[in-house]
Amino acid sequence: MSTLKGKIGLVAGVANKRSIAWAIAKAWKDAGAKLIFTYQGERLKDNVEQLVGTFGEDTLMLPCDVSSDQQIDQVFAQIKEKHGKLDLLLHSIAFAPKDALEGDFLSTSREAFRVAHDVSAYSLVALSRGAAPLMTDGGSIVAMSYYGAEKVVPHYNVMGVAKASLEASTRYLAYDLGPKKIRVNCISAGPMNTLAARGISGFGAMLKHYEANSPLKRNVLPEELGATGTFLASEGSASITGQVLYVDSGYQIMGMY
Repeated sequence: MSTLKGKIGLVAGVANKRSIAWAIAKAWKDAGAKLIFTYQGERLKDNVEQLVGTFGEDTLMLPCDVSSDQQIDQVFAQIKEKHGKLDLLLHSIAFAPKDALEGDFLSTSREAFRVAHDVSAYSLVALSRGAAPLMTDGGSIVAMSYYGAEKVVPHYNVMGVAKASLEASTRYLAYDLGPKKIRVNCISAGPMNTLAARGISGFGAMLKHYEANSPLKRNVLPEELGATGTFLASEGSASITGQVLYVDSGYQIMGMY
């Protein structure tokens, strides 16, 4: 399968082998894309380096703290120098202080609210602004969201509000970038056992709840998210933009359970 042959993609947000970003990156690679990875700080560099090494090629890896405009500018300058263009961008970045994901939303501090929105939502705007000039032949930007953006999920708290901001940003970016033939969409994934998810209180119970109450009676698989990410990156989704696609075994449609 080579639906993305010749495409250049930037993957932001891989932390380890369980990351949704890694599942999508593998699918993009299998579909023929050449990838670039960013990593957040030296702590995660080794993890990303080991994973990227399995591709068996000279893959560009760049440090990027998305709260720094200077680092974002450096990333895109280096991509321009090495590849000259960009076709795909995966945004799989989210963070909130741990104490903001415990207790109630009412107790969210001003600083936790600021950090969650800066890292989890504004970073999509900043990365899209850097990517757009390199997407000279159009492109696809894919961001990762979650049901907590739409409905209350206990303990998800400020992250749910930040994801709502991310989804709204997706729509506004889709409008701004549409004339450049750049599409912007979100995947709202069912719960996955990722590094970020394990920071949410009661996450194990959440997995069991989805399995028991979703129409498909199971949790989503990493390769299914990879397939959806590849679809959104391909010409098969050429007229889809500004949308949130739920990949959650149907859980989002349920009312009473």
